Amino acid sequence: MKAQITLTVSESKRLIAKAIKEHPLVKKALSDGIIAIGLGSTNALVVEELLGKNIDKSRYVAGFVDNVGTCVVPLDERIPAIALENGKIIKEDLINLTKRMKNNDVFIKGANALDNDGIAGVMMASLTGGTISLVLGTIKARGIKLLIPVGLEKLVPGSIEETSKIAGIYEMDYASGVPVGLMPVSGEVITEIESFKLLSGVQTYVIGSGSIGQQASVITLILYGGRTKVKKAINIVESLRGEQDIPSKRGACSNCYYRCPKNIKV
Repeated sequence: MKAQITLTVSESKRLIAKAIKEHPLVKKALSDGIIAIGLGSTNALVVEELLGKNIDKSRYVAGFVDNVGTCVVPLDERIPAIALENGKIIKEDLINLTKRMKNNDVFIKGANALDNDGIAGVMMASLTGGTISLVLGTIKARGIKLLIPVGLEKLVPGSIEETSKIAGIYEMDYASGVPVGLMPVSGEVITEIESFKLLSGVQTYVIGSGSIGQQASVITLILYGGRTKVKKAINIVESLRGEQDIPSKRGACSNCYYRCPKNIKV
């Protein structure tokens, strides 16, 4: 059986979050281990799925991109990153927490881009690289499981490794928002394709992306598999309908630590 479906970005985020909850590594760590969930829009939905309650998703974000450009949620507006140990919330900074995590533990980190080689790209507005720069070495050294939930709307042409060489905060003479660096990150990528496989067992193929109207950023997919599996996937799709967009939470530019080089003569 085959089904053609279209998802908005917000619906895709919810789909991916549901799949993360059902991921074998996550289920195991929920009962016996540590799960660290970095800030990010998709991760905000992951938190909701794991905790079984709603949060102010716009505040579970550090950096973001909206129709104006790249920006950062003010520090005092953010919800602290959530971590779970044996299924219970613990109040511990993710950087310190990572130092006691082991190979059966899970770190969940979203991304801003994904290339065809499965390498994710994380934008960095912080001059010191932010959380990812402080935990990635420990994650790789210890074999901590890194899950990267990222929607296919972030699939980019070319190589993120190569693009990272020309990016950089001080490299930009002009920027629509905060200039950023780009860090290539490898881990287990979870897109809509992996999500449908985890949740229903179907194969997923991308047939198109983009649209017109208010929901201009959408993806159209073909779901393929046995009738029972495809029907299960369709039921999941129907449960996602109406997922609300996460609004951007911009602070006052006059109080912002970051300086956007937008007034340079070009």
